[in-house]
Amino acid sequence: MNSGDLAATARKLMADEKGLLAMDESTGTCDKRFAAAGIPQNAEMRRAYRSLIVGTPGLGDCVSGAILFDETLRQRTLGGEPFAEALAKVGIIPGIKVDAGAKDLAGFPGEKVTEGLDGLRERLGEYARLGAKFAKWRAVIAVKPNLPTFGCIRANVHALARYAALCQEAGLVPIVEPEVLMDGDHTLDRCAVATGQAQQALFTELSEQRVALEGVLLKPNMVVPGKESPRQEPAETIADRTVETLLRWVPPSVPGVAFLSGGQTGPEACARLNAMNVRFRGRMPWAVTFSFSRAIQHPALEVWGGKEEQVPAAQRALAHRARCAREARRGKYGAEMEKE
Repeated sequence: MNSGDLAATARKLMADEKGLLAMDESTGTCDKRFAAAGIPQNAEMRRAYRSLIVGTPGLGDCVSGAILFDETLRQRTLGGEPFAEALAKVGIIPGIKVDAGAKDLAGFPGEKVTEGLDGLRERLGEYARLGAKFAKWRAVIAVKPNLPTFGCIRANVHALARYAALCQEAGLVPIVEPEVLMDGDHTLDRCAVATGQAQQALFTELSEQRVALEGVLLKPNMVVPGKESPRQEPAETIADRTVETLLRWVPPSVPGVAFLSGGQTGPEACARLNAMNVRFRGRMPWAVTFSFSRAIQHPALEVWGGKEEQVPAAQRALAHRARCAREARRGKYGAEMEKE
C-alpha cells in the first residue's frame, strides 16, 4: 500500500467540482428496473444500457469516477472496448462494487449485515488488474422504533473497516457507505441520531483497523425524514442537519463526502446538495459532492426503453441530470435548470 498514491486517487475523484456516478446495480436490481420499463432482462441489454451511459457526450465534464458492477467491468462496450478503458479515455476513473449484498443479521430481527469479505483479497487483486482504481461497499441501517441496535451498527462498520483495509492493501481507494435507509415514517431527528451513531462507530473502527483516512471516501445518506413521515423538511433544514452531523463525526483528513441519493428524486437530491454547498461553503473541510445512481440514471432509462433509436435522447436526459448534479456540487443549481 502506498498511502500517497491512494490519497492522490482520492483527490482526483473529488477534483474539478465533479462527482461520482453509481452504475453498479446488481443483476437482480438492474433486471427489476428493466422489467418495470418493459425492457428485456439479459446480459446483452445490460451491456447496451451501460454502453449508452459510458458513451454519453460530455459525461466526463461532470463525473470524475464511475462505480461498476462485476459483470460490467468484465464486459466490453458495444464499440468493443473494455468498460474500464472506455471510461478512462474520457477522463472518468473506473471503480467497482465489491460487497455481496445485505443479508439478515442473525439474532437481530429486522436488521441486516453486508457480506462479501470471504475471498475479497483475491477479488480486489483481480479488479485492480482489470483497471479498477477504487471500490465501494454498502451497509444498510434501518430506522424503526427500536432500531438500529448497536450490535447491527458494530457488525456493519467492522465489515466496512476490514474491507477498507483490504482495498488499501490492494492499492484501491475504498468508498465506505453506511446508509441509513429512508424507509419508514421516522422523523428528521431520528435519522440524525442514527446517522451520527453510524458515522461515529465507522471512523472509530477505521482507526482501529489502521485504515489511512486520507485515502478513503465517505458515501453517506443525507439526514432526511422517512419517506412516510407526515413532515417533510425543506432543503435548507436537511442541509443543516446533514452537515452538522458530518462536522461532528467525520475527520477533516477524509478528502471527500459523496452523497448517495437513496430514493430521492433527481431534483430533490440536487436541491439538498446545493443547499449544503451554499450554506456551508468555506466551513467544510472535505469536498462535498454526489455519488448518485437513480437520481441521474432514471430519466434516461425511461427514455431509452431498450430501443436503439432512443439512445441519443436518453443520453441527453442523462447528461442533463449529470449537469444538474455538478451544479449542485458547485452551489449553483436552481429549479430553473429543470426546465431545460
